[in-house]
Amino acid sequence: MADDMIIAPSILASDFSRLADEVSAVDRAGADWIHLDVMDGHFVPNLTFGPPVIKALRHVTDKLFDAHLMVSNPDALLDAYADAGAEIITVHAEACPHLDRTLSRIRELGCKAGVSLNPHTPADVLCHVLDRLDLILVMTVNPGFGGQAFIPAMIDKIATLKDMIGARDITIEVDGGITTETAGAVFAAGATALVAGSAIFKGDGEDGYRANIEAIRAAARD
Repeated sequence: MADDMIIAPSILASDFSRLADEVSAVDRAGADWIHLDVMDGHFVPNLTFGPPVIKALRHVTDKLFDAHLMVSNPDALLDAYADAGAEIITVHAEACPHLDRTLSRIRELGCKAGVSLNPHTPADVLCHVLDRLDLILVMTVNPGFGGQAFIPAMIDKIATLKDMIGARDITIEVDGGITTETAGAVFAAGATALVAGSAIFKGDGEDGYRANIEAIRAAARD
């Protein structure tokens, strides 16, 4: 059912000069989660924001903070992001030599544990850590830049992961190129949480954000 879909606007696409206002506006516009794209300038080329910014935004909304750590050494940062108010912490499988231990630590901190897979990374790297997971984030573009085109081959990966998960309570999230044109396909394949950046924040303020969020939900129904 499309009503089960979670829309998680990525504040990376928002106006950073008025970040708190943007988070508040997209919250009122119908966001389910707030997606926080953390980049370190090493694992990915760009550099974004860290725990102090997240902590400063925590009072602006009570929506779930979904932190996606695109960083080379996430283990050194987990405590800081939990303390800042992140409720889901997602790390990249490609950056974690001891993934089982990393996921266990995230849960010890009281957060939900997520793993992200780059487009080239096969689904089966997760087959032995599924019982440590609350969320799998499928990158449907290469991480590090907004506004990229959706990679259609990721539809099959989403479907494969859906089969792997079975009856486990694991959310499949997708990030990259999510628009009204791609929302239906990823939802049909098994993704229930959609990260959208420019497709939402291209709107003009709260009313525009609401229209864009509703359009993505409607696209899933079609």
